[in-house]
Amino acid sequence: MVISSENKIFATQMIQAYNFTASWQLFPEKGTYEFGERPKSGIYKIEAIKETKELFIQHNWVSLENTAFTSEYKIIADGSINTFENKALADTAQVNFPDGINFEIHFYRNGQVVLHVIHEIMPNGYLKITQQGYKEDNSSYTNTEIYHKQLSVLPYSASVSGAVIRPNEEGMIKHKALTAMEEQTNMQLEQIRKQIELLAIQAQEIQKRKELSMMIYEAKLSFKPNIGQIYYLYEKKDGNHMLSLVAPKEWGGAGPFKKFVAAVKLLADHTWMEL
Repeated sequence: MVISSENKIFATQMIQAYNFTASWQLFPEKGTYEFGERPKSGIYKIEAIKETKELFIQHNWVSLENTAFTSEYKIIADGSINTFENKALADTAQVNFPDGINFEIHFYRNGQVVLHVIHEIMPNGYLKITQQGYKEDNSSYTNTEIYHKQLSVLPYSASVSGAVIRPNEEGMIKHKALTAMEEQTNMQLEQIRKQIELLAIQAQEIQKRKELSMMIYEAKLSFKPNIGQIYYLYEKKDGNHMLSLVAPKEWGGAGPFKKFVAAVKLLADHTWMEL
């Protein structure tokens, strides 16, 4: 089967788009804005539609005044200049993928670039989006936003400029519900995380007691240890261990051992705990 050059270009661009096709959550504090207000939170979602050779890009963001906004558009990703559906922004647009960690969108009106959006996968895996456009007085601006890839999709953010974005009641309802859900699930996950950490600490303590107990039960015992009593574990010169009631300071001279290991106490479960 012969593959056309146009299809080859599209296939190549879809492969390079793989790193970008995801939902990305905004780091509000990492952005720089020369135009538009700073968002409080946001999601930037990129999908590839093979059947129509398009990229689907969706913006959702929330302003500092808790107003929810949404915007979405499809754009043909074959490297050519194509008609753009959102005439309020541009009449044509072009997508270019120089490599697997960069892609650019040029928006044109009357043959002139009105907005240039640069997407870059940074070395730390974050997505950097740079918007270069023009204000109403024709002066240029540059906005930069940093996103991290997320596993779930929560409609919070996007870019403060670019395609025309209008507030809607549905977006606000979703934002409030999903914000409450996010807070509750995060709280539950934090509780589970703390429980896991506690269990891990307890497991480490039990393992440590087990290893110490094995060492003591393999040591030379000339008496029956009592629960709750403090004893002293020594390593003898031949490498074996010895349990004694005599503390290191109570030995006269160097003592009949190579080194002092630990003060220990026998617990009710017959494991030994280091003091």
